[in-house]
Amino acid sequence: MHQSSPLQDENAAPVGMRYRTLGKTQLEVSVIGFGASPLGNVYANVDPAGCSRAVHFAIDQGINFFDVSPFYGLTLAESRLGQALEGRRKEVILATKCGRYGTDVFDFSSTHIREGLDASLKRLRTDYVDLLQVHDVEFGDVNQIIHETIPTMRRLQEEGKARYIGITGYPPQMLVKIMEAVPVDAVLSYCRYDLLCNDLDTVLVPSAERQGIGVINASALHMGILSDRHAPDWHPAPASVREAGGQAAEFCRIQGENLSELALQFCFEYSRVASTLVGMSDVEEVRRNLRAFYTLPNREVLREVTTMLAPVFNYRWASGR
Repeated sequence: MHQSSPLQDENAAPVGMRYRTLGKTQLEVSVIGFGASPLGNVYANVDPAGCSRAVHFAIDQGINFFDVSPFYGLTLAESRLGQALEGRRKEVILATKCGRYGTDVFDFSSTHIREGLDASLKRLRTDYVDLLQVHDVEFGDVNQIIHETIPTMRRLQEEGKARYIGITGYPPQMLVKIMEAVPVDAVLSYCRYDLLCNDLDTVLVPSAERQGIGVINASALHMGILSDRHAPDWHPAPASVREAGGQAAEFCRIQGENLSELALQFCFEYSRVASTLVGMSDVEEVRRNLRAFYTLPNREVLREVTTMLAPVFNYRWASGR
């Protein structure tokens, strides 16, 4: 049996949660972060009351980092998270995003960044966020983001509406270009450090560490490929990557293991990021993810899975303009 720490009773103080400082900020974020996109029915329709219970249970277990965006569910995720956090706002580190408002709706102008944050604050039922991030920089003009978007966010920071600012996106090279041109506090990328890819570690993290920028990892399951469930139809990865994920999931089942848990454990052990975001929308998902967090991976199975995935490792798809 692998080493584990029992989940706490819902009324008990959290024990065992680990925290890391986000770069040079004063934010101590939980190593497992609550990715709130599922609250917006992004993957399936979810029960609003169940969402609130999941948020409260996560806080009770020591998870303090919550990440959302107006894009998730076209503002629904923000609204549900804001409702769930009523009375508990001071217990969490709250991050949202700006610039992306729909599948093909982007606006990185000063006016929309300002108006977008004001709308987000109303939905989140708060007067500030701890971290405001440009959402998916690869869909914008790099020069506009450097010279207009981020300076506007700094002014919002001075006004007290955001404690810190950051950028997010898929291509690490573009993130590096922006953060080397203009100071930011945090950077988030997804599908770039997991069992199928590692260029967050080789490209993004070295630059961030030199500048004291906090790094957030997202999508430890490679947007569903590293799980027992089929990846969503919209997933941009080719059939070869999907098939490799399916074979790895079947191998884990035969070994009495779970590919999702293994993938999460792999990311939770990576100490060069402050937090790894995991999507959650009900109490059982929170429990399942915390069990993975408190359990060491089966090293032998992990080695076999890594070997199986090697032929499709570091495959990247096009994203952005």
